[in-house]
Amino acid sequence: MKVAIGGDHAGYELKEELKKHFSNIEFVDYGPYSADSVDYPDFAHKVANAVTNGIVDFGILICGSANGVSMAANKHAQIRAAICWTPEIAVLAKGHNNANIISLPARFISTITAIDIVNAFVNTEFEGGRHQKRIDKIPC
Repeated sequence: MKVAIGGDHAGYELKEELKKHFSNIEFVDYGPYSADSVDYPDFAHKVANAVTNGIVDFGILICGSANGVSMAANKHAQIRAAICWTPEIAVLAKGHNNANIISLPARFISTITAIDIVNAFVNTEFEGGRHQKRIDKIPC
């Protein structure tokens, strides 16, 4: 499994923890590479492009609230970035919305919760059916 990961300075430490924890995932790290202040759209667009272009299976974005990175990523027509703060939300994001990026709020969840969220997302399949019809209506 190949996953794009990125975010901003608020998400840097959690990004590094996730990379250490998941030895079974090949991460493509789009930055940042330190906790120095950066602009989240620069990294969110890189992760979204990697997902859109099929370079990776899905993406993980991390910033303080998860709002900024999600807003930037969701500007890409084929991206469905979902803010996930619990494993249950991650299951619904993948199962019902076929999310292809999960956005994590680093200032509001623990590393253990983030690990549980990623595990839940990875182990959930898109249910299709009635949900596909709704997903088809998302792009403008």
